Amino acid sequence: MPAAAFFDLDKTIIARSSALAFSRPFQAGGLISRRAVLRSAYAHFVYLVGGADHDQMEKMRQFMSQLVAGWDVATVREIVAETLHTVVDPLVYDEAVTLIEEHHAAGREVVIVSTSGTEVVEPIGRLLGADTVVATRLEEVDGRYTGGIAYYAYGEEKAAAARRLAAERGWDLAECYAYSDSITDVPLLAAVGHPHAVNPDRDLRRAAVARGWPVLTFAKPVALRSRISPARPTLAALAVGGAVAVGGLVWASARRRRPEPA
Repeated sequence: MPAAAFFDLDKTIIARSSALAFSRPFQAGGLISRRAVLRSAYAHFVYLVGGADHDQMEKMRQFMSQLVAGWDVATVREIVAETLHTVVDPLVYDEAVTLIEEHHAAGREVVIVSTSGTEVVEPIGRLLGADTVVATRLEEVDGRYTGGIAYYAYGEEKAAAARRLAAERGWDLAECYAYSDSITDVPLLAAVGHPHAVNPDRDLRRAAVARGWPVLTFAKPVALRSRISPARPTLAALAVGGAVAVGGLVWASARRRRPEPA
């Protein structure tokens, strides 16, 4: 039976929150103020130190929803594309890249399942060679974010998404793998036959020990461009070459459309 490996993104594949990692590029692009950058930095510190239980994730959701309300969707995507390597490259765990390569070599599809927004997760997924991305979708009206959430990839919904994909593609979940750092992803981990806790928060570590799940420690951030698999060179070429080729034109046009900082 075909199978898949499901990866959380933040603190599992990369060493921090993917959404908050782009706060400074968003400030440089005129989308947020210096005060908002400082609030993002504080939120990220709390996330790293305290983990991501339900209350923390709810606060993060509210903060991000309020922050992006009114932003131009195209501008956000352009900034992410232009700064992707600068922001993400130093944050990717070498151990995670190795696991992704091993699962592909074993014939398994790789799925990133993240609570962060698709605008950030999908480009990172392409860069890593993921086959599928499941991520939160923000509500859009007339090309701008409303501050609402159209689809929230969180908690039990991650497990539901895994079950839907398995039914569509014929995967045997008992033969599938899953990796996450957060107690909020217990439903996803419990849905597969091979769950793994990666750099787990205190509550997930306790749950993993109680259930006999392997606990992995990822500690080696690596420059992703040095680790892109030779079998997937077009991903790196698209990510780097595309940004270089159109970066200047996109940045100029984007700045004309961006609102003044708050």
